[in-house]
Amino acid sequence: MSRNNERNIKKHNDKLHKAQDKVKQAEIFRKEKLKQITKKFNEDKASEK
Repeated sequence: MSRNNERNIKKHNDKLHKAQDKVKQAEIFRKEKLKQITKKFNEDKASEK
């Protein structure tokens, strides 16, 4: 019996894609957070003048 049967390959790929999606979502979240921080910082600088 082979270890590389369809079911095992599918399970592995699903787990892999789930992990990749998680990393991608975290990266998007960080970029959005940075945009918000930058926007707030720029607003604070503009209001000081």
